[in-house]
Amino acid sequence: MSVQSEAQLEAALVKRLKGLGWQAVSIPDSAALASNLQTQLEAHNGLKFSPGEFRTILNHLEKGNVFDKAKTLRDRFALQRDDGTTAWVEFFNKTEWCRNRYQVTTQVTQEGAYKNRYDVTLLVNGLPLIQIELKRRGIELREAFNQINRYQRHSFGAGNALFQYVQLFVISNGVNTKYYANNRHQDFKQTFYWAEEDNEPIKSLDKFADGFLEKCFLSKMIAKYIVLHESDKILMVLRPYQYYAVERILDRVMKGRKNGYIWHTTGSGKTLTSFKAAQVVIENPKVDKVVFVVDRADLDYQTTKGFNFFSPGSVDGTDNTNQLVRKLSGETKLIVTTIQKLNTAITRERHEKALQGVKDQRVVFIFDECHRSQFGDTHRNIVAFFTKAQLFGFTGTPILKENAVGKQTTRKLFDEPLHKYVITDAIRDENVLRFSVEYWGKLRRKDGSLIGDEEVASLDLKGFFEDERRIGNVVDWVIQNHDRKTHQRQFSAIMCVGSVEALTKYYEAFKSRKEAGLHDLKVATIFTFAANEEDAEANGLIGEADVTGGPVNMQTQHSRDKLASCVSDYNAMFGTNNSVKDGKAFYV
Repeated sequence: MSVQSEAQLEAALVKRLKGLGWQAVSIPDSAALASNLQTQLEAHNGLKFSPGEFRTILNHLEKGNVFDKAKTLRDRFALQRDDGTTAWVEFFNKTEWCRNRYQVTTQVTQEGAYKNRYDVTLLVNGLPLIQIELKRRGIELREAFNQINRYQRHSFGAGNALFQYVQLFVISNGVNTKYYANNRHQDFKQTFYWAEEDNEPIKSLDKFADGFLEKCFLSKMIAKYIVLHESDKILMVLRPYQYYAVERILDRVMKGRKNGYIWHTTGSGKTLTSFKAAQVVIENPKVDKVVFVVDRADLDYQTTKGFNFFSPGSVDGTDNTNQLVRKLSGETKLIVTTIQKLNTAITRERHEKALQGVKDQRVVFIFDECHRSQFGDTHRNIVAFFTKAQLFGFTGTPILKENAVGKQTTRKLFDEPLHKYVITDAIRDENVLRFSVEYWGKLRRKDGSLIGDEEVASLDLKGFFEDERRIGNVVDWVIQNHDRKTHQRQFSAIMCVGSVEALTKYYEAFKSRKEAGLHDLKVATIFTFAANEEDAEANGLIGEADVTGGPVNMQTQHSRDKLASCVSDYNAMFGTNNSVKDGKAFYV
């Protein structure tokens, strides 16, 4: 059986695209590309351009880099016409994205530093927005990825630099097909398979073309789901599970008031997903406000900063409850705040008058890590206060029947899951690191015999697991076996413990052994302190005066002081200047 050649693969793809409504056109070089662009822009805008007018348009299109051109694509241009009037020229209809003009061409030649010919180019209103590079079966996709990088270096900026308008690249060998945004600095690992809504990857070029390259769907991806990251000046595109999550939330908002939650595993890009969800929901004229709710002040700052990286000024954070009340009662459309400040605002009588105007508005709440923040009085307070509230949650670890807190589950509070992308999906897609788990068996007596489950249930497990002798033995074992278990330090390791008290004991054990010269491991820790915890020294006993001037016993410190001490160690180790003074100081 003969192997399908690259030319055969290209011909089959063009035939399929024509069946999907793409008009085939011959564009051999840069001059033909510019000529076709004039024809398409005239038809799209219902205008005729003189040679001088089109030259003005080309001059406008030639300006800037890839990121600048992505903005130009989405804006309209005020063309000063030969007769002195002004005409607004649209390059891409991003509102009614199906109302654009679609063409497919092959083997366009561009000569920059070197002459290159591109396999399949998809043109929208005459601009090359999708570039597809093909390899015959058996050739790795990385070859096509590297080839596109070479084109970006050597010829995409040639002629009128119109190929710098490419928004998405597609690479395929027929069997495997991936897509990615036009960002030359990204790694091959940042190329993605498209997938069904159940996360089943779509790998073959035929199925990918039928779904992803359908002209209206592709236009929607360009219009709504390519993010212009203002901080890094790069283009980003949503992965399939992010797309489905946002679409499901938007569908709920458009069709009614039902709630829902997104079950996406930790590390799968929740910030980008939640930003895009908030952005598309706030565009709905029936929605008055979107409030993104986190459960800690440091996440308030971090999320606000992350959202504004995508689009500066797109979201307002809240430093205190009074500021939150002003923004809820004012013109601010998108707000990030903490669950604590939100609860205080709606339960304090002094804020009631200021919030009268917003309580009956259509407010959409998006809760970060909703498995932690939404159980108890807070949820009831929000639902009772905002008469038209619609609630959506994001979580990597929902509360199910099997791990329910009392009778409450995530589903009972938020209704059904709108989309799932669990850890097994993420590991398969290589979107998160694989991890290794070792099971070390059940508890044994000194003679080696197993301790039964009933006997285990009667034990003081906290006392057993947090006994300083046991912790010392565990730390010694980690020191002795660290290099072997991490493949000579190719990997890092995370130790999770049951309490801040246990964490402190482990940290001090590692630290004391390092000071004694028993290891050179870099050990750092992080935890959330309790603002008003019980004081271990407030026990009614008067101790002896400390006249030694020795170090403070870490075990009796307030947990915030413990964290400050650990952060101080971290600063000394890595030359940083972090602080636990407040949420913002922690992210300097």
